[in-house]
Amino acid sequence: MSETFGQRLAAALEARGPLCVGIDPHAALLSAWGLNATPEGAREFGLRVVEAAAGRVGIVKPQVAFYERYGSRGFAALEDVMAAARAAGLIVIADAKRGDIGTTMEGYATAWLEPGSPLEADAVTLTPYLGADSLRETLSFAVHRGKGAFVLTATSNPEARAVQSAIVDDAQAVGDHEHVAARVAHDVNQANIGAPGALGPVGVVVGATVDRTAFGLGDIALAGMPILAPGFGAQGADPADLGRLFGYVAKSVVANESRSVLAVGPARLADRIDARAELYREALNG
Repeated sequence: MSETFGQRLAAALEARGPLCVGIDPHAALLSAWGLNATPEGAREFGLRVVEAAAGRVGIVKPQVAFYERYGSRGFAALEDVMAAARAAGLIVIADAKRGDIGTTMEGYATAWLEPGSPLEADAVTLTPYLGADSLRETLSFAVHRGKGAFVLTATSNPEARAVQSAIVDDAQAVGDHEHVAARVAHDVNQANIGAPGALGPVGVVVGATVDRTAFGLGDIALAGMPILAPGFGAQGADPADLGRLFGYVAKSVVANESRSVLAVGPARLADRIDARAELYREALNG
């Protein structure tokens, strides 16, 4: 049997550390890099990030919206960037935040997770707020193809807190105070049952700037799941905080940084990635 996404991710984290470099070619960054806000500019931006990241980190995360904005030419640029990243040995998390039901969700799964698809990634971000059960077939699709998924659970944007920290009120609730985020984590973790290795292929998105315990996401709730953690760098969380923020599950964290890395420009990008990656390794091993 070939390696699961969880096994490949664990190997990348062990070899290169937690840093995941975002690929976010928004207009201001393109201008700062001397590139036009066009599909061609976004493609060049992405390829330069891939070149700088390869051999320095194990994971990159293209933000799909910044390519989708250009229509078909933008998607073509994204295809080139993701293909280059995977060819360079990087794990690619497509930050697409897809979520729907039935055949629509099947279409999204095929687009992002089917081997050989033009938009093939190693994993994709998904939203569970049509009900975590709506993702069950997609998660199964991912697992059976050696792919992964990260399901939005406790995100770093403040306006999400009211929904994600709300208390579940139904017969399946675990105790009297099960939070929505904890229910999501529990439900999607079912897809990891029986998976080999220390990490399952299905993970969660937990913002580094939130108090995860306020969402019911203690170490037990997150054990065995990869955790994609936005919020490091420009959003305020520091690499040195990794252990304090995530405790027992810190070694399962994929720590995403975008602006704090990309803002230095292409000439200094490789050095910046090296420096930030080393801070995360020190945080885990110090």
